[in-house]
Amino acid sequence: MTGGSGVVVIDNGGGLLKAGFGGDKDPVAVVPNCIAKSPGTSASSKKWLAADQLQAQDVDVTGMTLRRPIDRGYLINTEVQREVWERVLRSLLQVDPTNSSLLLVEPQFNPPGLQHATDELVFEEFGFSSLYVADAPSLVHLYEASRQPSLFRAQCSLVVDCGFSFTHASPVLQNFTLNYAVRRMDLGGKALTNYLKELVSYRSLNVMDETLLIDDAKEKLCFVSLDVPRDLRLARLSFKDNPFRCSYILPDGITSKKGCVKDLDEARRYYSLPVDGELDQKDGDSDTNKFEDKKKPELSQNEFALTNERFLVPEMLFHPIDLGMNQAGLAECIVRAVQACHPFIQPVLYESIILTGGSTLFPRFAERLQRELRPIVPEDYHVKIIPQENPILGVWRGGSILASSPDFASMCVTKLEYEEMGSARCRRRFFH
Repeated sequence: MTGGSGVVVIDNGGGLLKAGFGGDKDPVAVVPNCIAKSPGTSASSKKWLAADQLQAQDVDVTGMTLRRPIDRGYLINTEVQREVWERVLRSLLQVDPTNSSLLLVEPQFNPPGLQHATDELVFEEFGFSSLYVADAPSLVHLYEASRQPSLFRAQCSLVVDCGFSFTHASPVLQNFTLNYAVRRMDLGGKALTNYLKELVSYRSLNVMDETLLIDDAKEKLCFVSLDVPRDLRLARLSFKDNPFRCSYILPDGITSKKGCVKDLDEARRYYSLPVDGELDQKDGDSDTNKFEDKKKPELSQNEFALTNERFLVPEMLFHPIDLGMNQAGLAECIVRAVQACHPFIQPVLYESIILTGGSTLFPRFAERLQRELRPIVPEDYHVKIIPQENPILGVWRGGSILASSPDFASMCVTKLEYEEMGSARCRRRFFH
């Protein structure tokens, strides 16, 4: 029933919750960290679905009302979190918390009031026997250092976490996050989804209430442009010649309950574009001939087309100021984090930039970041970007390694210590 260590590991993300047992390679559950109900369900009825129930094939996600426990990166609704944890622990992990330790991944710079509320949830609501609180960057470094000898020897890295609520650039030294050097962008997966909702609603049909569907469309269709001016020109071409145009079909609630991409091959046409410069005439001709028999289809009421939205949405992370946000882009955020560290470790940090978080899954993300960084990093420093094998599970896997270490039990705060000393004093043990 449990992993070898008997420790429950929860990476409590704003978008997805990852839960499993220490010592295992992968979590048991990767589920939405929210509860939701369909439209038409009265407020008083108990039709709220939690976690994995939202992933069931027979659930129509159209127009669902969502309630998330985490807002702007922090746990602000413990009632909703309790419902999600209840579902995950009892039904998916089938574990008794009173006989288990918990390793919980908590947001960086969590205010004391929210730390106290979290401790109450862990010890008083669920009755876990002991708790260890970890932060994401140190766990990502731990996991990657266990796989890569060069990182293990260097003992430091720069973890770039493009999460649901925020994007952090966090230097890590000897498994400790250097909090004074962490730099943050107030942009994450949620903001990208909201931007795509606004673009689609303005240009075709109102999808402002379709968070889960637009999330899915974003993940399947968006990509990072390596040449934005060129791609904007291509996106203005007619349907026949436009390499980006594709359609996303909304569920009708009868024959389909989930959204889908209309033509995946067509959606991937951009992969054949040359990396630099314009399409030459030969490429253009062959592309035109290949698709010349296609006429621009009439969009049905339950689908919408995307063109330049596909790369303009991830572009927010690289150049938010172009979209009216008074923030530095990702490359500048990384440079500021490195410059806040001692000069001795700066070149090593540039050589070990680890990408984690769901937004780093956009195609060409790492290549674009390399291009953005190179001109603003000193010439005599190497820049090496390390994408994670699975950037959604990287934090959890680091937690699994830590939870199965021989010293883990001595690092935890026990329920008895919490009851005797209170939350604030116990938390001093987790200063990272």
